[in-house]
Amino acid sequence: MLVSGKWTEDWQPVQAKDEKGGFVRQISSFRNWVTPDGSAGPTGEGGFAAEAGRYHLYVAYICPWASRTLIGRKLKGLEDIISVSIVEPALTKQGWRFGDYPGATADEENGATYMHEIYTKADADFTGRATVPALWDKKRATIVNNESSDILRMLNSGFGDLARGNIDLYPAARRNAIDVFNERIYPSLNNGVYRTGFATTQIAYEEAFAEVFGCLDWIEPQLEDRKFLFADHPTEADIRLFVTLVRFDVAYHGLFKCNLRRLSDYPNLKAFCRRMLDWPGIAETVNFDHIKRGYYSIESLNPTRIVPVGPQLAEIF
Repeated sequence: MLVSGKWTEDWQPVQAKDEKGGFVRQISSFRNWVTPDGSAGPTGEGGFAAEAGRYHLYVAYICPWASRTLIGRKLKGLEDIISVSIVEPALTKQGWRFGDYPGATADEENGATYMHEIYTKADADFTGRATVPALWDKKRATIVNNESSDILRMLNSGFGDLARGNIDLYPAARRNAIDVFNERIYPSLNNGVYRTGFATTQIAYEEAFAEVFGCLDWIEPQLEDRKFLFADHPTEADIRLFVTLVRFDVAYHGLFKCNLRRLSDYPNLKAFCRRMLDWPGIAETVNFDHIKRGYYSIESLNPTRIVPVGPQLAEIF
């Protein structure tokens, strides 16, 4: 963890707890927005105009929050507009590391070894965890935004004509329904699996556990007679749901003790994941080797760091 720009503490999955011993996630620190004309977005300051080649995305295949942005980049056809660096899957004492593990990359943009170096380059006095995703501005040499929901939304509309226009991840007619759905699944499912896995008391664990499966039980019938949640193509709600579901059986069911049922026991949710994987570009953002090696490298949950052999992606979906 960084304190006033200095690395002072080995990486730990739980940095804060509530009064019940429940996991509390760090609030994102950089909240500026890329917009077509450089005007200010919903938060932060202006000056971040959409330009080809100006922005760089730092991600991890293991991370569902980062995977949201990788999917958005793919679906909006921004691969040639926004460059990307992918950290190694195993979490080190200094957090995310760049390297030569298969599927990972070096940091060609800033030459960093660890992700926390990107944060101190953006803010020499930064205090907090160096998380992914992070959208970097090459021109101003700073992090634009490190909140995945913001980045996903700006990928959809912030790059204007540079982005593919045939798919809208946040269609105007369905925004209210998407917002309501997002607000329901974030605490109980997206973050709920982490609240379950990183709980430090029995009561915190059981409360989070009940919310995870209550949410899955709520969504399952909604997908009985429709391909996607709110349109005939994936929207940001589908992306937010998918990135958690695709990791469920391989990581959350066992390591995070979310073991009442497997995703495989929900036929509609399983079929939904298959449709998402079949959508052009999405399967390329899923790396099961990174996911397993990443989650099972968390020493507090898996002291031996033994990585399970199975299951493989094809065995689940």
